[in-house]
Amino acid sequence: MKPKITPRDKEIKLGADEFIVSKTDTKGKITYANRVFMQIAGYPEDQLLGIQHNIIRHPDMPRGVFKYIWDELKQGHEVFGYVKNLTSDGSYYWVFANITCDYNDSGELVGYYSVRRRPSQKAIDTIVPVYKKMLEIERASRTSEACEKSLAYLVSVLEELGLGYEELILSLDEGE
Repeated sequence: MKPKITPRDKEIKLGADEFIVSKTDTKGKITYANRVFMQIAGYPEDQLLGIQHNIIRHPDMPRGVFKYIWDELKQGHEVFGYVKNLTSDGSYYWVFANITCDYNDSGELVGYYSVRRRPSQKAIDTIVPVYKKMLEIERASRTSEACEKSLAYLVSVLEELGLGYEELILSLDEGE
């Protein structure tokens, strides 16, 4: 069960050379967490392994972003994105995530592998207003279509910019 944590306005930043690495099974339960993940998130290994990865989901993250990520992964695509995570003490940290499907020797999907690093400030400054608007849409809708509506907003932003999702995400960390 996900613990009830009250978010607070305290940011923890990953070091420039730090990488968070984790693996999950196909249902999103953590099967591996590196020491940086445990240190930043504030959980010992025994409180992470076998637990849903959403234990670190920050309430500032729109569900529409996760819908996009899961839709892409279900198609076998690699996904990049910016995610605000929650620590065990309510602090938060931003990551630039790269998530890939993990296959066994027989080619069967066995889970997901994620490597996360510190994002650029430019990326955070760009993505925060988009995420805030997506959250407003989700909270105003309060229907089963809330995710789809916020994702539609994200798509409209991308169309205005003339970019695909991956193009936008990868462009925000260029030159950093």
